[in-house]
Amino acid sequence: MQILDLDQGAPEWFAARIGKPTASCFNKLITSTGKKSTQMDGYINTLIAEELMGAPADFYTNESMRRGTELEPEARAWYEFQTDIDVEQVGFVLRDDGLVGCSPDGITPFGGLEIKCPGAGTHVSYLLANKVPAAYVPQVQGCMWLCERDNWDFVSYHPDMPKLHIVVARDNDFIATLDSLITELLDKKTAALHQIQKVAA
Repeated sequence: MQILDLDQGAPEWFAARIGKPTASCFNKLITSTGKKSTQMDGYINTLIAEELMGAPADFYTNESMRRGTELEPEARAWYEFQTDIDVEQVGFVLRDDGLVGCSPDGITPFGGLEIKCPGAGTHVSYLLANKVPAAYVPQVQGCMWLCERDNWDFVSYHPDMPKLHIVVARDNDFIATLDSLITELLDKKTAALHQIQKVAA
């Protein structure tokens, strides 16, 4: 594990992520049930585009993302107060080989933290389900894998409603499948880059 001391959202943070599969997109490789996603090839193309351009591909922010960025410090403070656990903020965590990474919302002495700050209706749906939403299971398990932790806290935060806090245990079978899919992705990406280089020669 390598921890890069970068401010999330800063130009250096974006540069560190270029061309690398990251936990926030692991749902493009593996489903919440541990099956291979049909989105892998499209994701590989996006990562190749980033390497060719030397810049993030198609990055955008919407109102929901901006809301999450604004509320995240408040949500983190709520978590620290409720659990009496200090959260260490880190910029970007890389696997030892530097080819795969994640940007956790925090690392704790016992695990880590993933914060979501959805809109009101979505937050209610999370409260009713009382589990990590399927779309975020690969991200949470991926962060545990890359940060070498055995559990991870998932928080859905809305300032005007009850909060959702779930402790997720490491699923080694899921992570083994994710690891193999990352290897497949990296192999396909390398082969495709070589093919493009031949075409462009």
